[in-house]
Amino acid sequence: MICGIGIDIVRIDRVRAIAERWQARFLDRLYTAAERRYCAGRPAPYASFAGRFTAKEAVLKALGTGWSDGISWHDIQVLNDRAGRPRATVSGRVKTLMKRAGVTSIHVSLSHDTDYAVAEAVLTKDS
Repeated sequence: MICGIGIDIVRIDRVRAIAERWQARFLDRLYTAAERRYCAGRPAPYASFAGRFTAKEAVLKALGTGWSDGISWHDIQVLNDRAGRPRATVSGRVKTLMKRAGVTSIHVSLSHDTDYAVAEAVLTKDS
């Protein structure tokens, strides 16, 4: 059963500009070490960073909390599985809130083109 849907979009150039201005300070704050390694190794790293940014936002929109109540950017990690599918895992405060809401699965889809990155998250629970 679906218990939440969230979507987010961001201009890739916006993420690039912030990352270039604040460099490691920005990247370390928003992304886990594994996410930084993955994105840095991609042909279009800023598109990958932007995709993960939107995925994290979409997960919290689906949960209905936003960035309140002690939630950290590192509480949501978005990496690709062996088949290339993005997978969101949660820890910390987000994991606690999802458990409380009965969420058993997170489904994430993300995409990007020249200018934008977009992600959708669907939270489900067993019926």
